[in-house]
Amino acid sequence: MRKTIIITGASSGLGAEMARQFAALGRNLGLCARRTERLETLKQELETQYPSIKVSLKALDVNDHDAVFRVFGEFKQEFGHIDRIIVNAGMGKGGPLGTGLFKYNKLTAETNYIAALAQCEAALEIFYEQQSGHLVTIASISALRGMPRALTAYASSKAALVNLTEGIRADLMRQNSPIKTSCILPGFIRSEINEKVKNTPFMCDTVPGVRSMVRAIEKEKVQAYVPSWPWILVAFLLKRLPLKQTLKLG
Repeated sequence: MRKTIIITGASSGLGAEMARQFAALGRNLGLCARRTERLETLKQELETQYPSIKVSLKALDVNDHDAVFRVFGEFKQEFGHIDRIIVNAGMGKGGPLGTGLFKYNKLTAETNYIAALAQCEAALEIFYEQQSGHLVTIASISALRGMPRALTAYASSKAALVNLTEGIRADLMRQNSPIKTSCILPGFIRSEINEKVKNTPFMCDTVPGVRSMVRAIEKEKVQAYVPSWPWILVAFLLKRLPLKQTLKLG
């Protein structure tokens, strides 16, 4: 059992709900995010409901790459052993390219890929030292194709994360390493990042959506589309349909 889990971007949305559901499974948690006041509230909630678990909090802006290595190292020192690290922190700001919104597209790309690269590097340093661990990256179903409008930078950053995770897995396979990887590609799950989006097909509420994510993570699937219905079918079609037929998803 993966007893001790680090989750980045844990102050809200999918990260906070994953913390709740892993706490219900009796896991110790290292939670980090920029907004520590929200983390404090979450910690109180979890420790009240599940007094047998340990919850540790740390402030972390994942775009401060030196801080990523430092914070992960502090969690390792505090817990002694880290079983799973979930690279969840992400951003969805942005707009159509060429419309003056470069700074937001750039921040989205940096947060979703470069910062994720730093988190994966820091996680793997810990796992290599331990010779065990489970690295989980949270991508998106939008990673499967180029997406229009505000999703263009976001989808491409998540596609890079999918390839990064697979490259790490290839390297671990080459080494016959016991370290495991999983890349989770959620469909449309309601969270703060998309709370203002209306009329989105197949939108799933946060709790059941995250439940499907946690189930896939616990099974340590190499790659998972969640919730499985309808997103396994959507993923199959996205990979094969002409680009024009995918535009409505953007």
